[in-house]
Amino acid sequence: MMCAYTAACGGAQVVLLEPNRQLGRKVRITGKGRCNVTNDCDTKTFLQNIPGEGRFLYSALSRFSSQDTQAFFESLGVPLKVERGNRVFPVSDRAHDIADALADALISAGVEVRQTAAKRIVIENGAVTAVETASGRIGCRAAAVCTGGLSYPATGSTGDGLRFAKAAGHTVTPTRPSLVPLECSEPDCAEMQGFSLRNVRLTVFGESGKPIYSELGEMMFTHFGVTGPLVLSASAHMPGAGFGQRSYAMEIDLKPALDEKKLDARILRDFEKYHNRDFQNALYDLAGRSMIPVLVRRSGIDPAQKVHEITREQRHALVQLFKHFKLTATGTRPFSEAIVTAGGVALKEITPRTMESKLVSGLYFAGEVLDLDAYTGGFNLQIAWSTGYAAGQAIAESLY
Repeated sequence: MMCAYTAACGGAQVVLLEPNRQLGRKVRITGKGRCNVTNDCDTKTFLQNIPGEGRFLYSALSRFSSQDTQAFFESLGVPLKVERGNRVFPVSDRAHDIADALADALISAGVEVRQTAAKRIVIENGAVTAVETASGRIGCRAAAVCTGGLSYPATGSTGDGLRFAKAAGHTVTPTRPSLVPLECSEPDCAEMQGFSLRNVRLTVFGESGKPIYSELGEMMFTHFGVTGPLVLSASAHMPGAGFGQRSYAMEIDLKPALDEKKLDARILRDFEKYHNRDFQNALYDLAGRSMIPVLVRRSGIDPAQKVHEITREQRHALVQLFKHFKLTATGTRPFSEAIVTAGGVALKEITPRTMESKLVSGLYFAGEVLDLDAYTGGFNLQIAWSTGYAAGQAIAESLY
């Protein structure tokens, strides 16, 4: 939509092919229906939130930045607000307001929307000449592939754009779900299904045993493993998760505000308070009810042991358990549950300033179909806005 609008504003005659009944279907479900439009940060910070070849975006971000995105949507009558982590949302907390404003802008700019799917891009003598659709052929001098990746296939992201790219001779790097829940091998997760953790630290370790991700935040146990903001962010740092025999060791620090010495003192105070209780009934001030049976079992302490009988060594083991609650991530959930797709059209074959193919004249790519993905916080949508704008502007300039 951003690409079509920008090209039309530049004077191009634009046809937007949309197989869904509604424009911007994926935008409408982003941010749990609130739409995290962008992140209100500078370019340097933005690029630090892209795990791959973020430098590719430097030109596109320079021409259409986060601040430009905010000004754009507010000019369309959608007031915005900035929340924790510089995340930008519509004041209404309605993703539909963003999608509807962009859809209205398209029509005002003269874009023709056809409810049909692209089937093939026709390339003759190294240049785009037409696009074949389910309802006929459309002759054209340029075609922009903005189909998304493979995540949320129900919204239309079924990999068509990757297929078009391959047919045009482009390299498509291996794809995987990213910003996605993780499956774990431990049955403890299913036992604690639905239990949320707040203000904890999640650390993920690579094959070398060194941390590759560590952040404070929130997460939740599920029947298959773990999910929540911390987990989704962690998944972006875990290439290969869900493929082959590889797994990742994870640790949760349940009490990150307390070092081991202070936590031991805290546990000792609780034990003095409940000194005549069974161990299994003495942790309610320290942990959630759903997690206590798991903690008791993992501690190795007899659930019926009286608190006043617990030794210093047993207490030390409990401290270690609270500070290093271990899990093993064995894979990701499927694309249908992933926020973004990692991998896509190889960036080395795309011109950064224009998003045009280096292999085929008049062929452009923008958004998630490219081998670009970012962490959570509005960065992925900004990639869509910036690359869509760059492609649309370049198309109009090339035609006129």
